[in-house]
This record gives sequence, C-alpha cells and structure tokens, in this order.
Amino acid sequence: MDQVSDKVVVGVDGSGPSIEGLRLAALLAPALNARVHAVSCWHFPRIYEGYVPPDFEAFQESARKTLAEALEKAFGSDVPENLTTELVRGPAPEMLVQAGADARLLVVGRRGRGGFRGLHLGSVGAACVAHAACPVLVLHEDGAARTHRWHRGARTGGTQD
Repeated sequence: MDQVSDKVVVGVDGSGPSIEGLRLAALLAPALNARVHAVSCWHFPRIYEGYVPPDFEAFQESARKTLAEALEKAFGSDVPENLTTELVRGPAPEMLVQAGADARLLVVGRRGRGGFRGLHLGSVGAACVAHAACPVLVLHEDGAARTHRWHRGARTGGTQD
C-alpha cells in the first residue's frame, strides 16, 4: 500500500449490519479525514452457468436497488455530503478487498446466512480480514461485541473464558 486514500469503504448488501456499517462509517469518516464510499457487489454465480441464462442487467439493477434502499434506511433524506457509491460486478470478498486496497478503513457486516451461523466471522468478513491491506471493522447482526479473555498461559494451552 503506497498511499492511503481519503475513504472509508463500506460493503453494502442491504443487511442490518451493512446499514449500521454505513451509519458508523459516517460517524468515523470525519475523524479519519475521509469520505464514506459505499460499495455494493453483484455477481452471477458460476454454479448457475449452463443452467440459467445470465440476466446481468437484472443482477445489477437488484444491487442498485439494494444500495438505494440501504442508504434510505441508514440516513433517510439526510445522506452525508461526503458519501459516494459504487456498484461492482464480482464476488463480494474479492471486490471489497480491492475497494479497500488504499482505504483508511473497510467496514463489513456479518449477517450469518451461511451454514455456519455460529462462527464469529462470515465468509466475506473472514476474507476481508485475511486479505485487506487496511484495517477491517466487522459488525455483527445482533450488535453484540465478540470478545475473548485469555488467562495467563493461553499461548501454551491456557483456557478461555
């Protein structure tokens, strides 16, 4: 990362955590001397190739609608002046990591829709945490903070609270 831009990237999928991410980014951005950059990804899953003809326009329009609705839910008619939006075609983990390549912060939600709902990170959040060049903030659906306290000796097999 050669140069950090003036943006806080927020992955927006219409979920509660992504809407909260927009609100939180709007609060944090001034302190970081940054603007909020809301990114909504759309992707035609490869698993459907050959079975269903791709309607790329419908996927893109759905993402556009999701983004507009999320902005409405997050801010109503009081959308921050320092907010920009972008629709990106491609898998969310890869596209959000790219969008955050020069960001001050990447904000993503964890909605727990996969088969492993009990995990602390979803697949998108985990990929962003593992691969993003900037700090990543993951918001959980229920708003609860996930913290662990480790006892002395945790590195040598200690126990977890």
